[in-house]
Amino acid sequence: RIRVILGAHNIRREERTQQRLSVLRAIRHPQYDPQNNLNDIMLLQLKNRARRNRFVRPVALPQTQARLNPGTSCTVAGWGLVSLKGRTDTLRDVRLRVQRDQECSRRFRAYTGQTEICVGDRRERKSAFMGDSGGPLVCNNVAQGIVSYGDRMGTPPAVFTRVAGFRSWINRTMRRFKM
Repeated sequence: RIRVILGAHNIRREERTQQRLSVLRAIRHPQYDPQNNLNDIMLLQLKNRARRNRFVRPVALPQTQARLNPGTSCTVAGWGLVSLKGRTDTLRDVRLRVQRDQECSRRFRAYTGQTEICVGDRRERKSAFMGDSGGPLVCNNVAQGIVSYGDRMGTPPAVFTRVAGFRSWINRTMRRFKM
C-alpha cells in the first residue's frame, strides 16, 4: 500500500506541516523496464485533494519535448544517503547542473537523451544518491526530472527521467482516470 506524505521535513517524526494521503491508484508506465530503468515514471492518483499552504504547493510540469541546455542549474531534493554510511532524516537539497547527454551515454549503456536527463558535474562531486529515487529535479520552478539511477558509489553524473518526454502519456493517463 502506498501512502503519500506532503509537507514533510523530517521523515522519522510527525510534523504539523505534514499531510498524509492515501493513494487511490498507482499507474506505472506500460513500457517500464526495471532491468535498465527505461520509462521510469509512475503517476499516483490520490484519494483526497491535498490542501495547499506554504508547505505544500504544486510545481509546474514542462512543455512536451522541452529540452534543458547543458549547464542549466537545478535543485534536487530527497532523504537519500548523504555518504556511503550516512543517512539523513531531514530533507536535503542540492544544486546540480545539467550535463551533455554524452556524459551519461559513456557511463550508462542504456541511457537515452529522449527520455532521460544527465545531471551532476563530476568535478563538483555532488549528486542524488540511494534513497533519493523518485525525487524531483526542479529547474526554474518546473519539475523537469525525476531521480532514476546512477553510479553505485554516488559519483556524478546521475540519470533522471525527463518529464517532458512523458507529457503526452501523463496527459492521456490523467484524462483516462479523470485525475
